[in-house]
Order: sequence, then C-alpha cells, then structure tokens
Amino acid sequence: MTERMPVLKEPAPKPKRRGARRLLGIIFALFIVLLIVLFFRSSLSKISEITVSGGRFADEGEILEAAGVKPGDPFFWPTSDAIAARVERLDPVAAASVRKTFPGQVRIEVTEYPAVAYGLAEDGTIRVVLSNGKERTIGADTVVDRPVLRAWNGREADKLKLVEALSRLPDDLLADFSEIAPYPSEAWPDRIRIYTRTRFEIITAVSLLAEKADTIRAVIETQEPGSITLLLADRYVPYAEEDGSGGEGEKTEAKSSDDHDR
Repeated sequence: MTERMPVLKEPAPKPKRRGARRLLGIIFALFIVLLIVLFFRSSLSKISEITVSGGRFADEGEILEAAGVKPGDPFFWPTSDAIAARVERLDPVAAASVRKTFPGQVRIEVTEYPAVAYGLAEDGTIRVVLSNGKERTIGADTVVDRPVLRAWNGREADKLKLVEALSRLPDDLLADFSEIAPYPSEAWPDRIRIYTRTRFEIITAVSLLAEKADTIRAVIETQEPGSITLLLADRYVPYAEEDGSGGEGEKTEAKSSDDHDR
C-alpha cells in the first residue's frame, strides 16, 4: 500500500524587528534634542556684537536701551522687527531697520526726522526742533544750520504749524534762514518775520510760507539785500531805497507793512 506523504507547511515569516527600529528612532531624536540644547547654551546662539548707525539726535546708548538687547542675549529672540519697533518709539527716529548676521552680529540702522529749526531753552541750552515737532537738547558745539525760533513761548500751536511749514521748504532755502519770530497783525494772526544769512528781511505768514518759497529764492538769488513782503501782494524794497537807516528804517518798514495788511 502506498503511504501518503505528510503535507509540509511553509515556514512562518519571522517577525519584523519593529522594536529595534523604534528604539533607534528614539535615540536619534534624543541626539537631535541634545544638539539643540547644546547649541542654545553655547556662545553661537548669543549676540556677540551690536552696531548702531544713523543716529544724530538719539545717541547710541539711547538707541541700545530702547532696543532692549545687549551682547550675551539670545540671538534669535526678539525678532528683528520687534527690535526695530522698539527703536522707532524714540522721538527723533522716523524709521529703524535691524539686520542679524549669524553668528552673533546685530546691526541697527536708524533714520531720523530732519532738523528744521533750533531754539533756546530757559536754562540757555540749545534745542533742535525736528520736522515732527519734537525737540531735543543738543551740545553747545552743534553747528546751527537752521533758523533759530525766537519769542515763541506760549505759542505752541502756532509753533507746530510753523514747523510743519518749514519741513516743506527746500533744504538750501531753510539753511539760509537765520531767525524767525512771530509778527502777528489783525489781518494776519500767523504773520512772521524772517531774517536770512544773506541779509534779507522777510515778512510773510506761516500759511503762505511754502507757497512763497520760490518767490523768496528768486529774490534772494537775483536782488540786493532788502525787505521782502509776501502777503496778499508781494513787495521788495532794497535797503538802499528805504527811508532812514538802522532801527528807524526797520520801524518804517514794519509800519508800512502793517498799513498794507490792513
């Protein structure tokens, strides 16, 4: 009799070594975490140097204090935009940009509001008036290349309007103005008197100043020193043609200007 051969079963597949792979993944993740921890505890993740540029009326120390960062602080935090926003809160700063260069270099660059005038404080210190209306005390050795505002105490609202008008003037014309004082009349409450470094005396109004800028420049560049009145009508009188001399001439011109305004 023929004997039947037993059916051979196929060998069962060996179980995959999932446990070993999972363990390897955990070890790798822990290694990465360890590297990150070591990096952030090393000097590579810290600020090593901060440079500041563009500041004239806000000094470097003030800008750094506003930025709120110093060497040794984390390099990646706060962000560049956050630091720039802090610096822009300073009165003289119109805009700020912050650039980080790895490793550890931080550069802060500021753009300030331009100076439009100067003034003297009650204690005798010189103050610069910026185009945004803010004032800052400056050193006595500063070159005064903008008009000095005199007799504006108690006229803060009018002074702000004047500053806004001055900010719209060409730089060369603004640099020629040496002094500006209020000179109101019934017809022109915002009338002002301007003295220039080229020896002209100008009577105009704050509300007309920007509009009359081209006329002022044309007279200064083509005529001899004299008195210029720029209100409803424009008038130029050379000093040589004025009646009297010195202070009397000034009084005569002031009186005629008043009569003309009325």
